[in-house]
Amino acid sequence: MKPELLDDLRVAYGAKVTERADKAISPWKVPVRAGFLQRLLQLGGTRLLEIGAGTGGHGAFFAEQGLQVVCTDLSPQMVEYCRSNGLTAHKMDFSALDFPPNSFDAVFAMNCLLHVPRADLPAVLASVARVLAVGGLFFWGQYGGDSQAGAWPEDRYEPKRFFSLLTDDDIREIANGVFDLLDFEVVPKAGHGGVNHFQALTLKQRYYHGCRQRRVCRQKGL
Repeated sequence: MKPELLDDLRVAYGAKVTERADKAISPWKVPVRAGFLQRLLQLGGTRLLEIGAGTGGHGAFFAEQGLQVVCTDLSPQMVEYCRSNGLTAHKMDFSALDFPPNSFDAVFAMNCLLHVPRADLPAVLASVARVLAVGGLFFWGQYGGDSQAGAWPEDRYEPKRFFSLLTDDDIREIANGVFDLLDFEVVPKAGHGGVNHFQALTLKQRYYHGCRQRRVCRQKGL
């Protein structure tokens, strides 16, 4: 992603820590998040990374369920807020995740990848896949339904944020380029600002890195 785009997002979100921390989770997000948790627990996963974590509301939820949670965000203010609430958090660009391969059983991304230009998505998804363990799960959720790219004139944030929204067909195609698609769910009337709906994808890590991991795959019959 272009440095100027990252800088704008960092400044825009850094100025909204208190406002976003005080905002309650939208009711429709509760079953979406719980469904991903249930699937992860069924697989025996314990280590979860939340990218674009913001104030860490989702990360705190997963930690309360007994998971080992790490949060990342571009904004140092958001990272400090997460830490002040007992979460492990790092200032980090999700297109260059600075963790060893296979570090996490799951990655959770709620309404953060919608800031990534379409041309940059494959690299971001590859960064996510690299840090996932064998068979690890990735939740990718964002507003969409229409194809849009650019800053929204009515945005209340300054600088105004860049959004790159995708049709249902496009987001599935892009996800399938890197991951195996397990589930695709549309949440109607969840969007705002003229957005059609929310797209929820549950994905499975496809690419295995290194000889050790290939050996594990053979042993598991993957």
